[in-house]
Amino acid sequence: MVELEQIFTKNGLIVAFLIVGILMLFFNWFSRNVLNNRIPGVALAILAALVIAYFGGEKGIASYPLFAGMALLGGSMLRDFTVVATAMGASFDELKKTGLVGVLSLFIGVSITFFIGVVIGYLMGYTDPVSLTTIGAGACTYIVGPITGSALGASTDLIAISIATGVVKTIFVTIITPIVAKRIGLDNPGSAMIFGGLIGTTSGVAAGLAATDPKLVPYGAMTATFYTGVGVLLCPSVFFVVVRLVF
Repeated sequence: MVELEQIFTKNGLIVAFLIVGILMLFFNWFSRNVLNNRIPGVALAILAALVIAYFGGEKGIASYPLFAGMALLGGSMLRDFTVVATAMGASFDELKKTGLVGVLSLFIGVSITFFIGVVIGYLMGYTDPVSLTTIGAGACTYIVGPITGSALGASTDLIAISIATGVVKTIFVTIITPIVAKRIGLDNPGSAMIFGGLIGTTSGVAAGLAATDPKLVPYGAMTATFYTGVGVLLCPSVFFVVVRLVF
């Protein structure tokens, strides 16, 4: 056990990748075989990670030497790299095919979702601009939330709340999309791109469209990716200034 602990400690980042990989493997299997893909595996994995982090120390399970690599894997460097890598997979030329409506859907979707999140944060008892902006950003996606919180110096508790808010949104979008698809005309690439721009959360949109029509997934996921980029730009800057003026 002593030798095993030394191996884990010396190879912390590799161990962190291994743990995350096992979590993703299990919850993707669970989502596919038990829940029939109604809830994406990534959302289940994030919920499980939040629960595990709750029982950890000040830095979550990274407070324990065996899992110290989690601090690096979950740090700002690799997080921002993931966001950039995701955005690089989208094509601006494809986005332009939806015209002005597609572009407007991005800004309308981010703005409405953000301010709904701010209202939720206010109802939870938060009144300072940093807290409200972080929670509002989390309502956009569980990626925009922690990036915004880190930029504004929010506490780890607030960042966790923002992530949880984004996860709840992802689950809701996944479940509701196939139910309302016919009623809102979500049956072609154009509407899928506008839908992804309005809703945002890539995993939720992708899972919901997969349950509706798998052919629509690339279109919705592409604009949802741009949604994340727009949220990362606006939430810690323009929206924070607006919230600070109001509160």
